[in-house]
Amino acid sequence: NKKKNPPARGKSGRADLLSALNDDDASSKKTKAEKSFSRTFVKSEQEQILNDLAARSSTTAIGRAVAKSPHYNTPDMDPFWQLLPSLISTKFPSASDEDLRRVAGMVEHSLGVGKLDEDVVNDPWRPHEELHAYLPGMGETQPFMDPGQLELCRLMSENYEVIKKEYEALLEERFTPRGKDRFQSVTSMNYESGWKTMVLFYNGHRIKDFPYHLCPVTTRILETVPLAGRIAGFNRQQPQSGIPLHSDGNNMWLTCQMGINVPPEIINENGESVPAAHIRVGPETRHWKAGECLLYDTTYEHETFNAHPTEERVVLHVDFFNILKMTKLEIEVLQYIYEMREQFMKAEGVAKVGAQVL
Repeated sequence: NKKKNPPARGKSGRADLLSALNDDDASSKKTKAEKSFSRTFVKSEQEQILNDLAARSSTTAIGRAVAKSPHYNTPDMDPFWQLLPSLISTKFPSASDEDLRRVAGMVEHSLGVGKLDEDVVNDPWRPHEELHAYLPGMGETQPFMDPGQLELCRLMSENYEVIKKEYEALLEERFTPRGKDRFQSVTSMNYESGWKTMVLFYNGHRIKDFPYHLCPVTTRILETVPLAGRIAGFNRQQPQSGIPLHSDGNNMWLTCQMGINVPPEIINENGESVPAAHIRVGPETRHWKAGECLLYDTTYEHETFNAHPTEERVVLHVDFFNILKMTKLEIEVLQYIYEMREQFMKAEGVAKVGAQVL
């Protein structure tokens, strides 16, 4: 069998838009000659519709943001961004330029032509050069926030015992029918750190063939927020290991973690009893407690360590859009952008669990 050539960069994205206008079922009954004539004619019509839409959407806030790219309308322009104004105008026809002002700023930053807010640039604990996805105008933030602000945290804590039992049920079924361990490394970082995740959600959507029937309460609670980022799931940190210092580079997300299995205290070099596992976010250090949530901003540098000699640390981890500072429409538009970007990446053969979408 001959190996198929991969699709040309971005071509499949435009093809997908065209296919939505194409009646393949009806054309399948035509003769070869009729098909050829019809498809040529229809394709011409479709191209004209897309070109007209592109012309109209180019004057929107998103269209103007894309046009600022030095590669705009050149072969070097990523076709995803070239098509984005048309996609947004079609999906959200009633959204005003003011509604999408900050999203347009995010687009500019993604294309390398945006500016960071001064509060970000001037914060020594937030490596602004690592920000790859940035929504301007988010205002002041802090390393850790009060989890009592969010219904998500209340639901997680109130259902701790149930969630722990569901985790234990998943642990019993951790291997797929093909023998693959559902716990995996999900980042491009070289984490030789004993850190693995059982992924329940990837980029906001469910995992195919995952045994959700074993964790219905956990699943329902996670789906009460607009999930984002690479993962939502259970993180395990092996004894005497930790995640190295890094930042996640996306200011549109918040992260919540609840202790599931927290190792007991250890004796330090001064003979004092201290928590075994910690997380430092910016200048602040916190410790997990079973059934309690930590809510934090991962644009700050952060690191973890589990100093216990034999006991692992397990948390329920969820990345979600910042519902404290983003509008419902902004979140919906960003979810759509991530969804479409992921589809483009799949078409180009580069999408996988853990891949950075934006």
